[in-house]
Amino acid sequence: MKILGIESSCDETACAVVENGRKVLSNVIATSLEEHKLYGGVVPEIASRRHAESISGVVEEALAQANCTIDDIDAIAVTYAPGLIGALLVGVNFAKGLALATDTPLVPVHHIRGHIASNYISNDVEPPFLCLIVSGGHSHIVAVNSYTDFEIIGKTRDDAAGEALDKAGRTMGLEYPGGVSIDRLSPQGDENKYIFPKPKVTGSPYDFSFSGLKTAVINTVHNAEQKGESIDIPSLAASFQKGVVDCLITNLEKVARDKGYNKIVIAGGVSANSKLRADAEKMCDRNNWKLYLPKLKYCGDNAAMIASQGYYEFLENNVANESLNAYATMSIDKSYRNN
Repeated sequence: MKILGIESSCDETACAVVENGRKVLSNVIATSLEEHKLYGGVVPEIASRRHAESISGVVEEALAQANCTIDDIDAIAVTYAPGLIGALLVGVNFAKGLALATDTPLVPVHHIRGHIASNYISNDVEPPFLCLIVSGGHSHIVAVNSYTDFEIIGKTRDDAAGEALDKAGRTMGLEYPGGVSIDRLSPQGDENKYIFPKPKVTGSPYDFSFSGLKTAVINTVHNAEQKGESIDIPSLAASFQKGVVDCLITNLEKVARDKGYNKIVIAGGVSANSKLRADAEKMCDRNNWKLYLPKLKYCGDNAAMIASQGYYEFLENNVANESLNAYATMSIDKSYRNN
């Protein structure tokens, strides 16, 4: 069964063809990242315009690379939530038109479910498992009970980890995206030189908070500037990255121990972070747990993960019609049918 996936939730216009949820036949991405670097972050209007310009060609290229035509496609999967609403609408409307014109089933896919599925095209892993999803907009610990059954155990109360890294990077004067720049620069610094507070959240032992860490690094930079003091940027980057990763790993390990999980999965754009990957491996080694990480090329937004999750949603008959809409926010435990 071949699924055509379409992803346009942020600044990547992507299309892929995946067979039986696991075998990637093509994975094409057009990004407007270089334009957004000029502004230090994603500009929604620019992203939407570039999606509209690129999507037709990206879909054609994905079909060509997969050596198939639209007639070979069994279903069209598309990201419909969450994300930038204008960007999402470009992908959803294109997918709806294509599905209607070719009489092909339309499968709505939740973006964060797609990130989890990046592990299905990277590893031989099946639910149930515990998953940490870390990206620019999301930080969740989720019990993946089946391919379409998700339970949120912990989540951020404010900023996502990726958002905090990006904003901290901008404060340090690093190139956007700040999280990537921090990861590249950190090996040159001393991660213990700057001490940041360990966030505490009342009400749930598994929830995160990153706004205090973000404020702490901003204050560190501003206070030094006001006093005319120099800042060791590589060490500041390494110390901040350590603070974020320690928070993620501490909560993930606590959930796994409390809930009895021995199969750990990490997904999302920040799953490419080298310290997070290394510390997750250490955590699993000391607990004798199995760790699954997506291939680096599938950590960021892509359509192969959407096609993969779309395959499993399609098997559960989670299909839509021409009334499908896009949503800027939606919980991962909600499906198209029960939203």
